[in-house]
Amino acid sequence: MGRCLLWNRYESNRFAKGVEREIDIVVTIGDVAKAAGVSRSTASYALTGKRTISEPVKQRVLEAVADLGYTPNAGARALATSQTMVIGLLARFLEDEFAPAMLQYVLGVTQGARELGYDTLLVSEEDGVHALARLSSSRMVDGFVLLNVAEHDDRLPVLRAAPQPGSLVGLPADSAGIDVFDLDFVASGRLMVDSLYDLGHRELMLVSQSEDVVARGGAYVWRLADAAQARARELGLTLHHYYGSSSQPGIGTDLNAYLDAHPAVTGLLVNNEAAAAALPSVLTERGLRSPDDLSVVGRYSNDFARAFSLPFSAIDAAADELGRRAVRQLVARIQRGPDESAPNVVDLIAPTIHDRGSTAPPKSRP
Repeated sequence: MGRCLLWNRYESNRFAKGVEREIDIVVTIGDVAKAAGVSRSTASYALTGKRTISEPVKQRVLEAVADLGYTPNAGARALATSQTMVIGLLARFLEDEFAPAMLQYVLGVTQGARELGYDTLLVSEEDGVHALARLSSSRMVDGFVLLNVAEHDDRLPVLRAAPQPGSLVGLPADSAGIDVFDLDFVASGRLMVDSLYDLGHRELMLVSQSEDVVARGGAYVWRLADAAQARARELGLTLHHYYGSSSQPGIGTDLNAYLDAHPAVTGLLVNNEAAAAALPSVLTERGLRSPDDLSVVGRYSNDFARAFSLPFSAIDAAADELGRRAVRQLVARIQRGPDESAPNVVDLIAPTIHDRGSTAPPKSRP
């Protein structure tokens, strides 16, 4: 089973000094050979494929591996292959972003890596540039996946210069030389507006992430918002746009203030996970029901919706799928090696709305 090792600025020294310990029963290749009734070299060849081994013998070795829970020694494997079988995952858990939403991306990367035989080193220290440079120069990992990608991300020059390949979950201004995976936020903004316009709504509200996220370069916020506002103008709609807090009680106060300011709004667009999580209680306190009084379309992952029991139709943020795609592309580059190049990809997932019954025609059309 793969592991996710957590490394932040408080733990990095402990990790480097080898203080982290695991208490396991160590199974060796000798144990596997004995259980399979073969020599150590035969067992090794059966696992590495360096020499042809008959299928019956190979099967006995594989059965012994499964029974004993054998894992090749990482140090020996690194010496033999120049690979660590570890992926570095750089993520920042920031106060102005909703941590449960970020965890969905982390899980997608770690689970995808495990399925491909890789462990994940999760590095959460604030100085991502220094962390990336340190891990790259020490050859502790075979490649990198970066989350929290900003429009002009200061980690990208370091990643481009690194000997290891990298993948991004998030679209920067300049994606040259790096594989990028993201939701198509421009198409998402247009789709959210279209879905309510088609039902007859003519006055909408959009609640985005906090302005701190925008100031830090969170381009996904303004890509969706700009596209939604442009589409509203094309259709002759009124769209009120606000930035909301990333936590309670601030986001609850924000939602009440925005709804108070625009009582004629019949449709709400939510690009803020904290707002989506707070909205059921806000509507209940105001005596409102969705979709009877207010149609709602959000943007968050299906796993997030299940975790918070959210009843709102939403564009799937595809957090799990984005993480898995980034890892698959990264591992493919690692396995091809530095001497083999392939064109970099920019893979934007087309948005789809998962209907949970929170949209309907407004009670009275203008």
